[in-house]
Amino acid sequence: MLTPKETLSVDFLKTFFLQKICGTNYPVSIGFIVVNEFCERFSYYGMKAVLTLYFINYLQWNNNLSTAVYHAFSSLCYFTPLLGALIADSWLGKFRTIIYLSVVYVIGHVVKSVGAIPDVGDNTLHITLSMLGLGLIAFGTGGIKPCVAAFGGDQFEEEHTEERTKFFSIFYMSINAGSVLSTIITPILRSDVQCFGGDCYALAFGVPAALMLVALVVFIAGSGMYKKNPREGNVLVNVCRCIGFAIHNRWWSPRNSPRREHWLDWAQEKYPKQLIQEIKMVLRVLALYIPLPMFWALFDQQGSRWTLQATRMNMDFVSPLTFFGSMLNALMILLFIPVFDMGVYPLVSLCRVKLTPLRKMTAGMVLAALAFAAATVCPPFIFLTQKTVVQPPQAQECLMQVLNLADGDVSVRIPGHSIFAEPIKSYEVLQMALNAIISYLFIYFNRFFCDLNLTEHTIPRAPLKSGRQARVHCQPLAVVQDPDNLALKKMEDVQANDVHIAWQIPQYVLLTAGEVMFSITGLEFSYSQAPVSMKSVLQAGWLMTVAFGNVIVLIVAEGAGLEQWMEFLLFAALLIAVSGIFSIMAYFYTYVDPGRLGNEDAGNVDVLKKEKESICKSDTPKSTRI
Repeated sequence: MLTPKETLSVDFLKTFFLQKICGTNYPVSIGFIVVNEFCERFSYYGMKAVLTLYFINYLQWNNNLSTAVYHAFSSLCYFTPLLGALIADSWLGKFRTIIYLSVVYVIGHVVKSVGAIPDVGDNTLHITLSMLGLGLIAFGTGGIKPCVAAFGGDQFEEEHTEERTKFFSIFYMSINAGSVLSTIITPILRSDVQCFGGDCYALAFGVPAALMLVALVVFIAGSGMYKKNPREGNVLVNVCRCIGFAIHNRWWSPRNSPRREHWLDWAQEKYPKQLIQEIKMVLRVLALYIPLPMFWALFDQQGSRWTLQATRMNMDFVSPLTFFGSMLNALMILLFIPVFDMGVYPLVSLCRVKLTPLRKMTAGMVLAALAFAAATVCPPFIFLTQKTVVQPPQAQECLMQVLNLADGDVSVRIPGHSIFAEPIKSYEVLQMALNAIISYLFIYFNRFFCDLNLTEHTIPRAPLKSGRQARVHCQPLAVVQDPDNLALKKMEDVQANDVHIAWQIPQYVLLTAGEVMFSITGLEFSYSQAPVSMKSVLQAGWLMTVAFGNVIVLIVAEGAGLEQWMEFLLFAALLIAVSGIFSIMAYFYTYVDPGRLGNEDAGNVDVLKKEKESICKSDTPKSTRI
């Protein structure tokens, strides 16, 4: 039993640790959570900003393989939240799960950075360390995803729903602030800082590792101020067992058994009614999630297909060049959140249109589809206006590139071929595909005429590997005849990119607007519609829609074999069709009042339908993109 002095000390500590910010209903503890999220998102997006180019330029992978691995990694990051939710709800609780998996996260960043050091082993070791590091990062970031947002929501009292809603907006702003800074800083570290004789990927990955360590330290620093709800037990296992028992009991029940209102009611013989009602609520939300991966299939292509599209465009005012899109998206998010909250949504409400959360999400899906429709304009325009890259030769062909270094025209004649019918002008470059065993052949001329025998000049005689070159010339090169009269000659073998990157702005505007309406609404919808004991599980279910979206990209990118613009158009058409299906499902969904989740009839559909209009408010909460 505590003495009066000890009781006073406990009360003082409780008041100190649960104090509010400036007399408001916002706990001081959310400050540590917001800063932690800012640093963690800086770490994640900073690493991801240079990941595609790291695969292409450092590991020497082609575009398709780089895109596939990029989306496989993104997909893994959103499959692991289910494991994190299981650990948090059944074993460690949210607080300790965040700490332990953050340590794994930091280790993954360190391993990834070491794998980007050229002096550490050969290319095989670099690939091994990179894949190991990405695996640890995926487990760390995915494991804490369903816990951090839910842990932040747990800091508020049940009656402070408005403050909790605004917290999610602040939480979302911190995510995008970290994203903006990281997509500016890490590409600069990669390209402008030289280390080990080239682009400094080790530093570009090392700085995110340091920020993740800061995130861990900040989160631990606020440990004494957090409201830590006890773990709910093995929730996911109980849910699965209850569902299994209901199916088994329904299947083996006598035919003359009385009908039950819901198939889950067949579990009443073994499981409490409250658990059954909570599972009903969760299953209704999870059913709504089925069409959602299609949105993420389009959204996450910002870091792969849209980045590769940008590399073929004129990016004069962008630095670092290929990260214009990521930075633009994050900046527009910071702008669009207040614009939509204080402008768009109130104006729509004045038109007597009730914007429920699911209607917002449907509108966001349509906007994302329009973004990809806009993206189809760029690829044909790029390829029709100029050839911006040297296309690799097909199988059993070589690419012959002729550079005329002579002062006059050069005629090229190859026995058995007539590919160069016209003379080549002085200091002009021509390239042709030719059936031969040479993979890539440069021919230099400094005489006005040359007969070239491919058999004689096939060096080496075995077919060259991809990316290798064979160089031959007819006479010894003597470009500089008079050292006192040097002349600088410019030769252009690949035309400059003339399609300006500003053509991508409309597609980013549409996609960002779609993100504000879809993603910002979705996670808070998941939090508010979930029972207290299953919030992490339902958050994990929401995040898994992102994982399946990346799986869709993998299937289409690897299996469809379409031109880029046709692929974009296919994605846009699919999302329009899916948004129609989702809107029909949303029409029949019955919202749950978060204040009644603990009531006995909270999961009763008939009771809730009577209150549907009072619960579906137009001023619905927002949430965050993870």
